[in-house]
Amino acid sequence: MEISTNDYRVWTEGSTIHYEGTMRLSGTDAYAPILEIMNSILSSKPEIITLDLTGLEFLNSSGINLLAKFTIEIRKQPEVGVRVLGSKSIPWQSKSLRNLQRLHPALELTIS
Repeated sequence: MEISTNDYRVWTEGSTIHYEGTMRLSGTDAYAPILEIMNSILSSKPEIITLDLTGLEFLNSSGINLLAKFTIEIRKQPEVGVRVLGSKSIPWQSKSLRNLQRLHPALELTIS
């Protein structure tokens, strides 16, 4: 599965969801196709879901909210683990991704 525009790209490889580019979508409805991809991976109940954000330069508050809600959905399914990969070179990630661990303490966060 893949969504690709001039600004961003979201695609899956197994149970890994990759994000890259700049995501400035206008609200929950605009993020719905991306959430659909994320939920399709979750519904397959993999052992672990990896959110690879290392190529995502910008994500607005609606996108961060999407990640938070998805993290909560994963938390409701204890048989599914979650790993989030971020980059130290992208300023928003160091601050915002740590908040996901507050929502799901078992979330494995790697910011390198």
